[in-house]
Amino acid sequence: MRARTIAAAAGLATALLVTALAGAQFKGKPPAEAAAFLLERGEQMAGKGSWERIAIGAVHYEGGDKAKGEAILSGVLQGKPEWSDYQRIGRLYADLGEWEKAKPLFDKAMAMKRKASLYAEAGAWHYLNGDKEKGEALFEQAFAIEADDPWAHAMAAAAYLGKKPRYW
Repeated sequence: MRARTIAAAAGLATALLVTALAGAQFKGKPPAEAAAFLLERGEQMAGKGSWERIAIGAVHYEGGDKAKGEAILSGVLQGKPEWSDYQRIGRLYADLGEWEKAKPLFDKAMAMKRKASLYAEAGAWHYLNGDKEKGEALFEQAFAIEADDPWAHAMAAAAYLGKKPRYW
């Protein structure tokens, strides 16, 4: 039992030291330098996790390094992506006004998963990008999948109000 306690204490001490050293690498630095350090560390920690890699890729993309972000996002899609990976990357592009990149990703997600909120979200983006007929058709499909899904209703209503769908 004592050996476990010593090992746990050593692990905690190492974690605290690494955290302190990492803080010195970004704390008080210019924003671009701090962000670059944090993104590099985040990418190392993300490993093969698609959610984590998408988050890191999205920050690169939105932060101005579109090539690096695109490479990370493409890497996720070249592996064994799940429907939610297509949805999340499509969501990023749609939110940034890049509907032509987003649309096929939502289509792929819907081909893989019948989920009311997914169909409603895709419908909202279609509606907001000028394809009201397709948007409303996807709303109807969403409600056919699950008539009492509050998320689907909120996303469809947001589109009618000219607002982007949210993912509370």
